[in-house]
Amino acid sequence: MDRVNSNLYLQNLCIMEENERLRRKAQQLDQENKQLLAELKLKKQQQQHHMAASSSSQLLPPGSAGVKASAAASKSGKLQTK
Repeated sequence: MDRVNSNLYLQNLCIMEENERLRRKAQQLDQENKQLLAELKLKKQQQQHHMAASSSSQLLPPGSAGVKASAAASKSGKLQTK
């Protein structure tokens, strides 16, 4: 009977070690998943911001985009001349 218990104990030990290894792997994958999701959300926000900026510049009358760019350049102190 001791031999059976010893064998079951070793099997149980192996199962517990494998569970711990899988738990660590699952935590690692969860962390990676969260990081990738955050990057995806950031890219989506940047895309939406870019789309909103490009659509708003299309609604402006001709010539106002240059005025807007000049105003932005003068605020930053970098006025470029053509």
